[in-house]
Amino acid sequence: MKIVFMGTPDFARAALEKIIDAGHDVVLVVTQPDKPKGRSGELQISDVKDCAIKHDIPVFQPVKIKEADNVAYLKGIEADIYVVAAFGQILSKEILDIPKFGCVNIHASLLPKYRGAAPIQQSIIDGEATTGVTIMQMAIGMDTGDILLQREIPIDENETGGGLFDKLSDLGAELIVEALPKIERGELVPVPQDETLATKCGKLSKDMGSIDFGKDARSIRNLVRGLNPWPSAYSHLDGKLLKIWKADVLDETQVKELSNETALLTGAEPGTVVFTGKEAFIVSTGKDYLSVKEVQLEGKKRMAVKDFLLGYKLTPGTRLS
Repeated sequence: MKIVFMGTPDFARAALEKIIDAGHDVVLVVTQPDKPKGRSGELQISDVKDCAIKHDIPVFQPVKIKEADNVAYLKGIEADIYVVAAFGQILSKEILDIPKFGCVNIHASLLPKYRGAAPIQQSIIDGEATTGVTIMQMAIGMDTGDILLQREIPIDENETGGGLFDKLSDLGAELIVEALPKIERGELVPVPQDETLATKCGKLSKDMGSIDFGKDARSIRNLVRGLNPWPSAYSHLDGKLLKIWKADVLDETQVKELSNETALLTGAEPGTVVFTGKEAFIVSTGKDYLSVKEVQLEGKKRMAVKDFLLGYKLTPGTRLS
């Protein structure tokens, strides 16, 4: 099949690489326009564009893909199918109807759960035990099309947003390569999504990382995991931003055993440091305790708490705000 591939970030690059390696004919790559980066304002190309250049595939970078001239250009390509992965623009019905086999999307969740922009991170934040990838026949609407193929994987108790991103990127690449010949042979039966089970998730933003210590410790730990490496979960210590990169959950019995009740502050408000040890400091929450093991104070490097405490005096009663 002649394939037009639409994608932008590294999540999509894995799929494009796999499709090329499988011998498919990618006739065009569509990606977002180059964007300025940093103080220099130097233009940065997308991961998908970089891949396309290395494989000598033509690249198309429309600012608004739904404009008439861009639609006409796509029609002139005469591709059999469009494969879409984290492209970043919504396709019109006119575009969806161009290729013979329509447009298929690689979505990093088990649809209809987690429609939207950040399903990988949100699944961890919500404490899900499993997630996966869906190959979906695209339709008008946000991730509402029929399901063609799905594969589920477990979410490890210590998984981070970055680690799960890499796993689902690889899984999506494998799944689309499996799906393409089956689509061409008509072997995949589209399954409509159950709208009663649909959930949505928005884009990631920095303010999502602000920790509310009034919540239970497990929910806070899930936030820390899900937003690692970006935008990260954070609080404030002595007026400075304190990113928390790694933490565990302890119940009251575990905290007492760990501290031998030495210098343990009891009955503290959520967000209060109740104990400092060699490897971690422990913070009270709405339920249970957060054992903080890796941090980054504003202006400093990311480090294990045992190293952080060598240079920062943190005593029980200190409040994180």
